Amino acid sequence: MIKKNSKKTSSQYLVPALERGLKILEILAAHPGGLLMNEMKELNLPPASLYRMLVTFTELGYIVKDNVDRYRLGRKLLSLAYKGLDHSNLTETSAAFQRSLRNTVNETVALGVINGGEGVVVDTIRSEQAVCVYVQIGHHFPLHTAAPAKAILAFLPAEEQAQILDRIKFTKFTERTITNKKSYLAELQKVRKNGVAFDTGEEISDLRCVAAPIFDSRSYPVAAIWVTGPESRLNEKRLQEISIHVKETAEKISNNII
Repeated sequence: MIKKNSKKTSSQYLVPALERGLKILEILAAHPGGLLMNEMKELNLPPASLYRMLVTFTELGYIVKDNVDRYRLGRKLLSLAYKGLDHSNLTETSAAFQRSLRNTVNETVALGVINGGEGVVVDTIRSEQAVCVYVQIGHHFPLHTAAPAKAILAFLPAEEQAQILDRIKFTKFTERTITNKKSYLAELQKVRKNGVAFDTGEEISDLRCVAAPIFDSRSYPVAAIWVTGPESRLNEKRLQEISIHVKETAEKISNNII
C-alpha cells in the first residue's frame, strides 16, 4: 500500500506541458535528419499546441528549423549534455591521442567545443618546451578568430551554421582579424575543403594555431583539437607540417568517440 500511494502521489506533481515538450525532444532525437510537423502525429498533440511548443524550443535554441520547415535537435542540447557529463567521455577518449600529438610536435595541444556564442577549452596538454603557450581549461575564445571554432563551424549543418554566424560580433583584435561575415564564410569554405583551420594571429598577433574537427558517430562536429604556439616557432611552413598530424589525430579520436 505504501508503494502504491507513493507512486500515485509523485505522479500528481507531473507537469503535462513539460512532459509533452520532452516527448517532442525524444522523437526528434530518434530522427536525426529531422521531421516536418505533420510527421509528428504519434505525439497525439493538437496542431496548434505542437506548433507553439516547436516555436518555443526553436526560439530558445533547443530545436532548429531548416528552410523546408523540418525540425531537428539543436546544438544547445549538445552543449547541456557536455556540461552535465563534464566532457568526461570526450576528454577520456582523446587524452592518449592528445598526449601523442603533443609529443610528436612538441607544442601545446588543446581540446574545445562551441557553447552558445563562444568556444570553450575542455582539456589541454602543455608543451614541455621552456617557452610555450598555456591554455587554461574553461577559457572562452571568440568564434571568428579561433582555429578550433572555425574547424567546428565549417562542418555544421548549413542552417545551424547560419544561426550561429548571425550572432557573431566580428570584433577586430589585430590587423589579421576577419571582420565581416562574407570573408568569414570564405574562410570556412577553405576549412571544409582542407579539413583544417588556422589562426595566424587573428586575436593575439604573436600566437599561431592549427585545428581539426572531431566528429561523432553521426558525422556531427562535436569538438576540435588544435596545436598552439608562438609565431617564432610556428611559421607558415611549420604550421602546414603540423596540420597533417592534427588532422590525423582528430580522425583517430573521431573513430573512437562514443
